[in-house]
Amino acid sequence: MSAFSRITQVAIHLPAGRQTSHAIEDRLREHSPDLRIPAGLLRRLYGLEERVVADDGDLPSTLASRAVDRVLKQAQVEPGDVDLLLFAAVSADVQEPANGHVVAADTGLTCPVFDVSNACNSVLNALEVADAFIRCGRYRRVLIACGETLSRLSRWTLGPHELRTGLASLTGGDMGAALLVEAGATPGIVASTFMANSAGWSAATLFNPHQAPAQPTGLHIDSEQLLASFLGLDTQARQWLKEQQTDPGDLPLVCVHQPSVPFVRMICERLGVRPGAVMPTFHRTGNMGAATLPLQFALAREQGRLHPGTKTAVFGLASGASSGVMLINW
Repeated sequence: MSAFSRITQVAIHLPAGRQTSHAIEDRLREHSPDLRIPAGLLRRLYGLEERVVADDGDLPSTLASRAVDRVLKQAQVEPGDVDLLLFAAVSADVQEPANGHVVAADTGLTCPVFDVSNACNSVLNALEVADAFIRCGRYRRVLIACGETLSRLSRWTLGPHELRTGLASLTGGDMGAALLVEAGATPGIVASTFMANSAGWSAATLFNPHQAPAQPTGLHIDSEQLLASFLGLDTQARQWLKEQQTDPGDLPLVCVHQPSVPFVRMICERLGVRPGAVMPTFHRTGNMGAATLPLQFALAREQGRLHPGTKTAVFGLASGASSGVMLINW
């Protein structure tokens, strides 16, 4: 018997550590003394004021597990009552086995698990998977867990010609997030569409050093090339929204992936989203990768902007390039 799916709970875990943009620049000067780093560079280029930084001993699974414990407590759901766990993040403890097993073991879950990996769109794709499983009747309660430790991808030693592709690596933040998706009588996840421009995959890369030892190490992001890889995907998103008879400019809340403040501003202009409809996060947290969207859900709920009946659009953007749009009735 088919059903509809609905996001019933969201929880986040934000570590207590903070690193200001000035502190990041000071550390970069220390490790890369040949570079001339003007004061306020990260704020001027990316809009970053500070980022969230986890303790050294915290792994992606640690942060995800803390969010999972919180979301189960909120929902008053026992671990044994979860049908499926999806771990969805850029970060990972291990390449084998699935990171979902680590989170399940930490939180007492006994259900099947697997990982969903698509860079910063991992959580949005996990919502797509959960929605499909629930609609076809395979599962009735799916838990999505995300743990990001993107601050650890920071490249502190940069040569003069590496600044352009290395600076964005200093904007990543750390957090855990969890979403509970359950079967319901009315649609919560109303519709979604996903697109890709795979010719742009080289704009942002983090090669596996064991499998590609000849490739550059660390996170390399060519911001201009990455932005160019998204052009055209936004046009497809606007056309799809038109077919859904949805004007994003009319929505009270829109959630958008946030790799920088200027990027969000540009995407909103191209999609016709009112700036005031977006819940800003990047400037005080950094780029939270796949956890960015659940972070916006949680903050909007805390501020009274997200409550039962709220209609929202979610825009996912990830290196690759890939994008996704999801219409949600909360």
